[in-house]
Amino acid sequence: MKTKGLILILLLAVSQLTIAQNADFSGFARSYTGIMYDTGDFSILQNTLNLDISKSGNKVAFKANPMLYSYNADSLDLRLRELYLDLYFKNFDLRIGQQQVVWGKADGVFITDVVSPLNLTEFLLPDFDEIRTGVLATKFDYYIGNSTLEVIWLPNFTPTIMPASNSIWSVNRDFMAPPAFDWSKSTINPSLENSEVFVKYSALTSKIDFELMGGYTWDDNPTMHVDKQFDMSTGAPVLTGLNITPEHHRLYLGGGSFSTEIFGVVLRGEAAYYNGKYFQTQDPTAVDALVEKDYLHYLVGMDFSIKDVKFSTQFIQETVLDYDENMINEEIQNTMTFLARYDMFRETLHLDLFAYIGLSNEDALIRPKITYDFDDSFSLLLGSNIFVGDENGRFGQYKDNSMVYMKLKYNF
Repeated sequence: MKTKGLILILLLAVSQLTIAQNADFSGFARSYTGIMYDTGDFSILQNTLNLDISKSGNKVAFKANPMLYSYNADSLDLRLRELYLDLYFKNFDLRIGQQQVVWGKADGVFITDVVSPLNLTEFLLPDFDEIRTGVLATKFDYYIGNSTLEVIWLPNFTPTIMPASNSIWSVNRDFMAPPAFDWSKSTINPSLENSEVFVKYSALTSKIDFELMGGYTWDDNPTMHVDKQFDMSTGAPVLTGLNITPEHHRLYLGGGSFSTEIFGVVLRGEAAYYNGKYFQTQDPTAVDALVEKDYLHYLVGMDFSIKDVKFSTQFIQETVLDYDENMINEEIQNTMTFLARYDMFRETLHLDLFAYIGLSNEDALIRPKITYDFDDSFSLLLGSNIFVGDENGRFGQYKDNSMVYMKLKYNF
């Protein structure tokens, strides 16, 4: 009850501030219900209130975007997606505060789009503009004609938010011996030495739109350092336990993206090269069962229309360089995405089909949905999340979580 009271006070205070400052006020209220195919149980019962408050001037602007998620009477989750101040100068801008940063040209795939970490508590099912986590940062944009130099400094490290252990999206892993976890090294203390820096140069020409980026960052996902415990009392070593210490490591990365149009077809590409990424290995001589390798993640895609139907497809590959056969990860992971969209009845009825297709593991996540806009404010969405294929695959491991869902949304 105390948490609810604090949240209500915050929302009331923001509302009063908005009225007093004559700021722009918008947002939405949404009800989201999902039902599992196999059991008929509710997979999700979620109500969301999104507030978008902004005030703009010639030299300064302000934005606040809190989101309140309610899962049941006793479960409230307040997320401050953005709360920042913009300062405008002649040739450059500054943005200071909590913000979401979106980079790259990919749809539903995060390659150079790595400044804002992901919230994976519901896997990849939330809307993509909600799956990113806001980060405390200072962003500097310097404008040179049609080009922009962007520098972002993050004083605090924010990791990927993973599902709770009792969530249907938590993966139960098989261990060769009973594990004991030590999380003491999983926290990165705020300091200048532990901060992150990202740089991007982007240019828009008559022929091509491209970006070049680099970063000195932390791996958003912790590496599992494994210390094997053996019983030597019988003479031959017997594995009795695993001491596992999750730890984040520094990464250097560089990459870029582009998009261009040829004969009505939009071609897109994006790539990132990671230096210093750690992977699990079965090599008995490896310290903590880890090996350090470089890693390449890239995508090529195209967008086009056939009559009134819009299509988009992407091919994605993840490659571990200098691979050795003792590594637990696959050397190459190939994935595709497919999107088809058709709008009817003066763009009030929208038919969508989106799919992730795991080519390496022969699995997929298929997401058909239909949306009807009653007016500019009120809409109804009916959809399904269908997981199929190999249970060892990224999507097939959730085949028991296939569901049908409904969303009612009111924009204001």
